[in-house]
Amino acid sequence: MPVVVVTDSSSCLTPELVGRFGVRVVPLHVLHDGHDYREGIDPIPDDLTGVTTSGASPGELADAYAAALADSDGDGVVAIHLSRHLSGTWDAGRQAAAGLGEKVRIVDSASTGMGLGYPVLEAARTARAGGDLDAVYRRAVDVAGQGRTLIVVDRLDHLRRGGRIGTAAALLGTALAMKPVLHLVDGKLVLREKTRTSTKALAKLVDAVAEQVGDAPAAVAVHHVHARERADTVAAQLEERIPSLTEVVVTEIGSVLGVHLGPGTIGVVTCTGGASTGD
Repeated sequence: MPVVVVTDSSSCLTPELVGRFGVRVVPLHVLHDGHDYREGIDPIPDDLTGVTTSGASPGELADAYAAALADSDGDGVVAIHLSRHLSGTWDAGRQAAAGLGEKVRIVDSASTGMGLGYPVLEAARTARAGGDLDAVYRRAVDVAGQGRTLIVVDRLDHLRRGGRIGTAAALLGTALAMKPVLHLVDGKLVLREKTRTSTKALAKLVDAVAEQVGDAPAAVAVHHVHARERADTVAAQLEERIPSLTEVVVTEIGSVLGVHLGPGTIGVVTCTGGASTGD
């Protein structure tokens, strides 16, 4: 049987994509009022006030990896997770894999959302085509390195409370009403530039994506937190501005990431090198 690809629920992959590509998804957790909700499995309350989150545990990941390894008939497992700087999930995966031998490989995508999802799909596509463990692992690493993620948050206080503001910590000394354009650099959330309004921030976001992509073919995912209309507008602007785009998909960010980013957030992931959500 082909190599099996495992990821976590921050990859924002739809159930249809997960089923089509045979990907195994380990849920992250939303903790609220004494309850532990598994993202993508349990119904999660709409009101996320006072919510905290947690990554997948070593035990959960070990169980998932062991089952995937058995289903691969020993061909191997490639597990691709969100940035180690945003969650403890990658480190938990490393611990879990240590007890399962060299047939389980762990990849830090240095991203999240479709910045993680695209490497997962490309690794699964390689496995489905008959690629061995080394080939699947290399494809995951290569595509992860080709991804770029930019984010505009509506309010900075969600990032401040969640402790995910990382090397953009200097923002905490400024007005929380500021609309920053953030990006992921080596898996860390970093300030790209400051703006004063959402309109300006989104215009800067579109400019930055156009600058990154240039004339190269690229897949783009526009993510949002309860802001579908705004995301559709950004997607339309990108399609008009960048004729070389091979696909533009719009998808809502899951609850775990949404807790830290807050309503109104728009994120754009670009990935060159032939990545896509299609067959």
